[in-house]
Amino acid sequence: MSTPDLPTPSPPGASTGVSRDLPVPASALAIGAHPDDVEFGAGATLAKWAAAGCVVHHLICTDGSKGTWDPHQDPAELVATRQVEQRAAAKALGGTGEVAFLGWPDGELDSSLRQRWQVAYWIRRLRPAVVLGHDPWKRYRLHPDHRHAGLLAVEGIVAARDPLFFPEQELEHHRPDVALLWEADEPDHVEALEDRDLDAKLAALRAHESQFQTTMGVALDDPAADEQWEAFADRIRERLAEWGRFGSCPLGEGFKKIDRL
Repeated sequence: MSTPDLPTPSPPGASTGVSRDLPVPASALAIGAHPDDVEFGAGATLAKWAAAGCVVHHLICTDGSKGTWDPHQDPAELVATRQVEQRAAAKALGGTGEVAFLGWPDGELDSSLRQRWQVAYWIRRLRPAVVLGHDPWKRYRLHPDHRHAGLLAVEGIVAARDPLFFPEQELEHHRPDVALLWEADEPDHVEALEDRDLDAKLAALRAHESQFQTTMGVALDDPAADEQWEAFADRIRERLAEWGRFGSCPLGEGFKKIDRL
């Protein structure tokens, strides 16, 4: 998972057109391409909301089976490991909702009608007030899973809200109030955070131990592993501080907000 470049922060008090802090939703559904993407993109925000009583759900589109640099790794074993890690990460954020997996092969996710059907099903079943996901329109994005997962989030909202889409689901249609997209090229909303929210985000990321080397630069068998983890944690802290400066608050996570759904 790569972190996006941030826009240049405006001076405190400047008119930036950046909104702050949604009312805590009753429920939120975060849709990630892979296990760990939700924690990178919105983990501290979800922790803040969960602590205030929001029911946080996770929907993971792929099986995570290619998330390793080891060519001898058993893919089935990795899939099982990453599901365990994802559930532990959701718990670390304070999530009390569903942790669901669509199970599409890692690196082979598409945004066709079949996958849209699945995402619409979960939105209708869980009825979240807020849906969070990847920004599918981020320029120069290399990873197809992130792009397709973002498309599925926004297209799944459209299908879930309109009653004549997929009537065979036999679920009441549902229109969320807001979509928040992380990794956005044009962010316009910041959720202000506290140190405890950052701590929860880091604890959730730490649950994804299988991704330490490939994503976080931490080699578990290296005597310097603790120092490597602290360096990674410092990068996450600085990223949230940069978002905070963008939103005129100490710490934050930034999104593109779409509230005309």
